[in-house]
Amino acid sequence: MRTRDNAEVLLRKARGDEFTVEKLIPDPASQDEIIGFHAQQAVEKLLKAVLAHHAVPYPRIHDLTELVDLLRENQISFPENLEEIDRLTPFATVFRYADLAAEPPRGFDRAWSLDIVRRVRAWAEGVIKLP
Repeated sequence: MRTRDNAEVLLRKARGDEFTVEKLIPDPASQDEIIGFHAQQAVEKLLKAVLAHHAVPYPRIHDLTELVDLLRENQISFPENLEEIDRLTPFATVFRYADLAAEPPRGFDRAWSLDIVRRVRAWAEGVIKLP
């Protein structure tokens, strides 16, 4: 798959995760763990879309900090005001698989999770500059 095509597929899939977050947030029965997971997945795919756009191979990892480090290692700037995305990493790892008894932190800010996804998407789309 060409890098542009791969980037576009990842952007589309990230929008699907963002849509899921938007739909789950208002429902009090929705678990924070699931909202956090889809927010994490959206951000992960957005970071990987930018890497793909720049033809940078990326590993199959969920650690958002490692993906940001990979961006920087390849001279792709990532806004410092978005570095708080690392708060989402445990939703794809610890809260999802590693320890089935692990609970997301109390007071998980659902609105923040959607806001950070939207901000990362705006950055990614600005870098990729879709037609």
